[in-house]
Amino acid sequence: MDIQIISRNGEPEYAVLPWDQYQALLKAAGQQQPTHTPSPPVHAAPDRDLRPLADLRQLREAKGLAIETLARTVGISPSYLGLIESGERQPDAAIRRSLAWELGVAGWRDES
Repeated sequence: MDIQIISRNGEPEYAVLPWDQYQALLKAAGQQQPTHTPSPPVHAAPDRDLRPLADLRQLREAKGLAIETLARTVGISPSYLGLIESGERQPDAAIRRSLAWELGVAGWRDES
């Protein structure tokens, strides 16, 4: 099985697995399988203000968090967080929400 574990505060919080594997687990458990209605794709607006990400390193340091600590709490590698902080990568909405939660930045929570 291809399962991704997402942790918060060092404890597993979510398990993410491919849809077909989820369906197989439901079938094996004798559960009714929910129908899947595809959602329209979400595209980021090109003019979206990504300014909070530009301040990510300063926010993290102001909280006294080491890059390794914040990264592991959010469920990503320290090297990936470094790429986000340097502007080389743009995280998806789930990572943004996790970063917002951990750093206490309410404004990021609404960005999806």
